Amino acid sequence: MPETLVPSRTLAMSESEAVVGRPAQFAPFAIGTLKAAERHPELVVLTADLGKYTDVHDFRHKYPQRFFNVGMAEQALVMAAAGLSKTGKVAYCTTYGTFATRRAYDFLAIACAHSDENVKMFAGNPGLASGYGGTHQANEDLGLMRAIPNMTVLDPCDATEMAQIAEMAVDIPGTVYSRLLRANVPVVFDPATHRVRIGKGHVVAGGSDVGFVSTGSMTERVIDAQRELAASGIASSLFHTASIKPFDAAGLVEFAASVKRLVVCENHVASGGLASLVIDALYEAGQQRPLLKIAIPDQFTECGSHAYLLDKYGLSKARIVERVTAWLA
Repeated sequence: MPETLVPSRTLAMSESEAVVGRPAQFAPFAIGTLKAAERHPELVVLTADLGKYTDVHDFRHKYPQRFFNVGMAEQALVMAAAGLSKTGKVAYCTTYGTFATRRAYDFLAIACAHSDENVKMFAGNPGLASGYGGTHQANEDLGLMRAIPNMTVLDPCDATEMAQIAEMAVDIPGTVYSRLLRANVPVVFDPATHRVRIGKGHVVAGGSDVGFVSTGSMTERVIDAQRELAASGIASSLFHTASIKPFDAAGLVEFAASVKRLVVCENHVASGGLASLVIDALYEAGQQRPLLKIAIPDQFTECGSHAYLLDKYGLSKARIVERVTAWLA
């Protein structure tokens, strides 16, 4: 399967990556949200002046009385959502991950999670999805959000999981933080057979030489890397989870027992995210496995095209293959 091809330049905010080698679905978040809205008249959508970039226009057009743009004010966005929740509404919010976490962290923690408010934050440009450098790359958001009590934290892999999470979030009690995949999103998992399960991982068996553990968009790259590794005689299995909190620790421990080594891949800094969850689960179970972390380094990452950033910071398919092959040598 060829790796996704992208332009060599940094994309403008209104543009999206080309998807090559896989089917794609446009605006899966909108598809799932509209399905949820049909069942739940209490569902409302709010954005902080980023409707164009977070796929909420279809909802706005269909339900104009249930749509609110609060302007460039993420703290006001969260407080308005919390207030609407107290009146019986279920509030879906959209902005970028950097703004949701760094600017409105206290508001999500106290105004929302502290009171178990029905606020669902969908945060775009997760990790290295943005080419705009440290100001727009939410590289530490999962660690920040999972530290908040009462918070459900999700990281969808593809269009299938994004649409399903948008549809099911209305029924998840309390406050939810989900990374948002927007515009043209690859379809990795078959929507007819794959279902996101809160608190459960998804195992794809294949071999015991290496066990990959991945979340979010990294799962697509891991699947492509597995094919290339298999061609060189390295057999691997995969534990994918979109559910960061709650996390399927028992499932992870069972998976780890079936493989010789673990490679954790995440579009997030190595501290506080998926790797930390895996290490904690293994330690608490009294289990040890050699473990390689493939994650964003502990630094403010630079600007550049998507392909350039993934390769520079070790998250591309080619770099995954390179690092795993060297580690096993």
